[in-house]
Amino acid sequence: MSGMERDELVHEVMPSPNFNDRALPISMLVLHYTEMKPVESALAKLTDPEAGVSAHYLISEEGVVTQLVPEEKRAWHAGVSYWRGHKDVNSASIGIELDHPGHGGGYREFSDAQFEALVPLVARIVKTHDIPRANVVGHSDVAPARKIDPGELFPWDRLAEYGLCLPRPTKLASGDPFHNDGAFMLALERYGYDITVGPKTVEAFQRRWRPELIDGQIDQQISAILWQLLLDRDRGAAR
Repeated sequence: MSGMERDELVHEVMPSPNFNDRALPISMLVLHYTEMKPVESALAKLTDPEAGVSAHYLISEEGVVTQLVPEEKRAWHAGVSYWRGHKDVNSASIGIELDHPGHGGGYREFSDAQFEALVPLVARIVKTHDIPRANVVGHSDVAPARKIDPGELFPWDRLAEYGLCLPRPTKLASGDPFHNDGAFMLALERYGYDITVGPKTVEAFQRRWRPELIDGQIDQQISAILWQLLLDRDRGAAR
């Protein structure tokens, strides 16, 4: 299998049979958690042909990076998903699984060793494929009806410090920029989310951009955050 040569950022190669050809150029990176412990269980599932799932990489909590699928191939990590007009997120993305117990197994902070292995890998991927920061997303962003990973404890702010994803806006306009909830939802769709699942999409937005309060309710703070994200994108400041 081409594209699986060992390199300085990959510690192990464990080829998965669960991939096919891409139908789209790479323009996204999707972060997941495995919600399976130990890590060997997750690796076994991601390489099991009967499971029908995979990712390009898995990073253990100890910081061991395993490559499962070549980047040029379409791994099966996102499932039914949507982002910025793409319904075939698998074809347009690279998927990274983070070894983690998830919300179902005792949700906790992500380890420093794991994050330190993630940063250079993400940096290389976004540079190689010219992925915009706005397209470095979580599984919950692209599948809000089904998924909540990597969840509210994932350190997006730390990743943003390296310029690898968008930071949370800090300069927010006063007042509510949207006339009503419908206007907010249309703006959320314009930003890139699938709004057909209503409150679940609001929760996904909160989980990414205001993780301290996830209630699915549209309020002034998240409205101001979304407004600023759209302003930054329109001004060309969100690349």
